[in-house]
Formats: sequence, structure tokens, C-alpha cells
Amino acid sequence: MTPLPRARRARPRSPRTPRGRRTLASALLALTCLATVTVPPLAADAAPTTSARERARVDTVPTPTLAWEPCELGECATVRLPLDYDEPGGASVDIAVTRIPARDQSRRLGSLFLNPGGPGASGAAFPLRATEWLGEEVLDRFDLIGMDPRGTNGSTNTQCFPTVARLDRVTGTLVGMSFPVTEAEEKSFVHAARRLAKSCAGFGREVASAISTAQVARDMDVLRRAVGDEQLTYLGFSYGTYLGQVYANLFPDRVRAIALDGVVDPTAWVGTDATAQTPMSVRMDSATATSKALTEVLRRCAAASEACGVPDPQATFDRVAQRLLAGPVTVADPEGAYDVTYQMFITTVIFSLYSDVGAESVPALAAMLDELQSSDLTRDARVDLSRRYSRTAAASLRRAAGYENTLEQVPAIMCTDSRNPRSPAAWDALANTEDTRAPHVGRYWLWNSVYCAGQLWGAHDEDAYAGPFNTVTAHPLLVVGNLYDPATSYEAARSTARLLPRSRLLTSTNWGHTAYGISPCATAHVDAYLLDGVLPAPGTTCDDAHQPFGR
Repeated sequence: MTPLPRARRARPRSPRTPRGRRTLASALLALTCLATVTVPPLAADAAPTTSARERARVDTVPTPTLAWEPCELGECATVRLPLDYDEPGGASVDIAVTRIPARDQSRRLGSLFLNPGGPGASGAAFPLRATEWLGEEVLDRFDLIGMDPRGTNGSTNTQCFPTVARLDRVTGTLVGMSFPVTEAEEKSFVHAARRLAKSCAGFGREVASAISTAQVARDMDVLRRAVGDEQLTYLGFSYGTYLGQVYANLFPDRVRAIALDGVVDPTAWVGTDATAQTPMSVRMDSATATSKALTEVLRRCAAASEACGVPDPQATFDRVAQRLLAGPVTVADPEGAYDVTYQMFITTVIFSLYSDVGAESVPALAAMLDELQSSDLTRDARVDLSRRYSRTAAASLRRAAGYENTLEQVPAIMCTDSRNPRSPAAWDALANTEDTRAPHVGRYWLWNSVYCAGQLWGAHDEDAYAGPFNTVTAHPLLVVGNLYDPATSYEAARSTARLLPRSRLLTSTNWGHTAYGISPCATAHVDAYLLDGVLPAPGTTCDDAHQPFGR
């Protein structure tokens, strides 16, 4: 995420086109769009090399021995690496690593490192999930490597609170509320964020101040050496694209192929002198990406009235949202009653937009709540409609399953990486502006970084990376952006491709968050790049994925 706050990257699959089950027709379609260009590597004396400082940090760490053991995720190992690469003999962290061996070992090219994003999603669990939609040749020729970034999941965890009870009290506000709307909610939200930040700078400081993206990139370089690869082959999604860019700029001569899908603009993530007084979640501008996708799916619904079945969907959505701001609607079915708040509705809508089929459910969700807000329904009709709403909302969120993340992990990574205003008042001052600029969704994205206010966040990593992000690499990078990504905007992909020397932008018109495994054309291009270093021809656009309501 964003950043993708509280967002774990599990990449929901459309039931219409399951990832990894490409039909013959879709494979042929992919081949027809595979206009490619081979970009030669730079001469050895032309590419920048890893700096002496980074070599001293990373290369002096002994190559770890990976003691692979069978596990439910394939093969598992744990590696002990320095907590601080400036003090390799000091404290250490455990890094959980998994491997799924290449199916055709006789043709094995090496290892493909995978990262699902988040920040903080389980990289160790990702390769097993990825076998469902990675290309067949990729599965044949690469060992798939996953690692849980330090501070997360099966690696040494960030733990900011001494007890679960204390964490739960903060989580109840930050996750339970999702984002504040009223002045009273804002005060409560900032108070909880302050408690979280204070605990991460206190009880949890040792780990929380050493899990910047740069530290994860250093861990990945040691693991690259441990699996026997001279250069890194990497496929990263969402926040994982930022990790890939940090690696490329720290270790430019060690890049074999780095594919970035659902791209984070690194200058927006980190911030500059000119933008440091703007919250990083505003710089990332996920709100505009979400608003664009929401407006477009409602427009397409209106244009395909028979297929969609919701009259005047934009007006219906706005009416429902305004009523929810005044008070929740009760959804009552035989399994129990619960209140749908404005925040719950908007959050469900945002995550529905993370997949193409989920996007199609958005007008229906609004229409069902519109009916439930009516006082004319009979009890039986209300129960039936409540049941249908609950099923539809649950299905939309299941398609985004895995986007949840432990509360402490996200701020610890985001805040140590980025520059932000000093006072939480900066967030409060922007709330109305952001919701005007990106109606209904602006506040959601804005408040997801309030932990990072300078007065709040105190767990800083002195070895975090702040740029530059335009280093020439031994081999060019592939940047993939889709037009209706609701979290990482297409504009971020374009600006990143302009920033990275010799990189190539691949455009896709698919819906949802990221393109690989959704568009057969985009998938084929990424596979060709990972396998053979072949880039798409300049200006290539993939236009073969399913579209909501048929277009």
C-alpha cells in the first residue's frame, strides 16, 4: 500500500479468469500482443557499482547456510542477520525464508524473489499462493523465494506493546473506526495513534527503529548471495515495488531483472524538502486513484443499465453516503444484527475496487443500502435484503482477502521511511480538502499516515534510504501500471518509469490492484522479461482483461 495502510497484498483472483489457469485462447491472445525489444546490459565499466559503504555493510556479513526443511509453504528456513548492518556483530534478527524449487531443475535459471507488498505482508507465504497464477515457464525455471520482512510475520516481529490487552485498546479505535469523520472521532483517532507511536518508540524501539525498507533490501541482498545468484531476479507488487526500487538504487550492479507491478512513486513515498510538509499518504495520492476507479465503475453501470440494474448509480451512491454520515443503517438477518456505518461502507467499497468483479458489486452494495435506509420495507423483505447485502459485502472483501495487516507493522515501516509534517494538526487541516478533492475516499487515505507526524513518531532508523532513485542499473527495470488501480495510481507508474534510467513502462487497462495474472498480455510480457530480459516495445498497452459491465 500507499501506501497500502493496513493493507496486505494477497492479490485477489477474479473467479472469471483464475490466475495461473490461462486458457489456450488467452495464451494465444497474449502472444499476439508480445511486441518486444531486447535491451542489452551495460558494459561492466559503465554501470554504477554498489557503494563502498553498502559493500562494507552487506558483503562483510558471512553468507548464511540455508537449512531447508519441508513445511506447509514448500521448504522453510530461518536466517539470522544483523539488526543493524553498521554493527554486524551486535544484536540480530531472524528472517523467515521459503522456497518452492523450480519444476524443471535441468533448465533452472536461478531464483525469483517475490514480495506481495503491504507493507508488512507475508513474503514467506506468498510463493505458495503465487503458484496459482505465475506463468508456467516461470514455475519451471525459477526457484520461488519468499521472505518475511524483518519486523513482520514469521521473522522477528515488531512488538510495540508489552501485552495484547494494551494493543487491543489502541486497535479498537484505529482499526474499529478505520478513519475519523467528526471532530470527536479525530481527537480519539489521534490519541490512539499517539499511544501507538509512543509505544513503538519505547517498549518496541529496538526492532521498530531498524525495519526501514533499506534494511529489508540489505537482507534480500544477503539472501540473494545465500541462494547462489550473482544478480537479483525480483517480482514485487504494490509496496513491494518500493522495496525493488530501493534495492536497485543501493545495489545497481546486482540487478538481473526487477519487475514492478502496482507501482509506488518513491519520491512521493519518501518526500523531499519541497513536499515534507504534506503527509505521505496525500503525496501518494491513492485517493485520486480510488476516486477515479469509483467514478468510472458507477459511470459504466449507468451506461450498461441492463447489465448493472441500478438506476442512476452515482446519485444512489451519494444519497446512501450522505444518509450514513447522519447515522448507521441496521442490517438484520437471522444470524444477527449489526450497524453499517459510513466508515464501514466506504472501506468495503475501497477494497471491492481491488478486483474487477468486486468493482462490479459496488453499485449493488449502494442500491441495497439505499433500500435498507427506507422505512417502507416489510420485516421479511428487510431480512432478505440484509442477507443479500451481507453476502455481497463479504464476497467483495474475500476477494481482497489478505489485505489486512498487523497494526504495528505498517506505521513502523511507513513512518521510518518517510518525511511528514510535525503536528497532527496538519492532517486535521486537510480532512475537508481531501474529501472534496476525492469525495468519500479522501479521508480514508489521509488519516492512514497520522502516526507519522513528527510529534508522534519517535522510532527512527538512521540507515533508512531517502534517494536518489534514478541510478543506472546493470539491467533495465520493467514498470507495470494499470489505468484503474485504486491504490497505486497509473500516474505513479508513469513518473517512476521516467525516473528509472532505461526502464520500460507497460500499460494495462485492467481493473483492480496490479496487472500480473489478470491481463494475459501483461503476464506474458512480465514473464518474457523475467525469463529472457526482453522488454515490451515502447508504448505497449495491454487491453485484454475483463472489464466491469463489459466495458
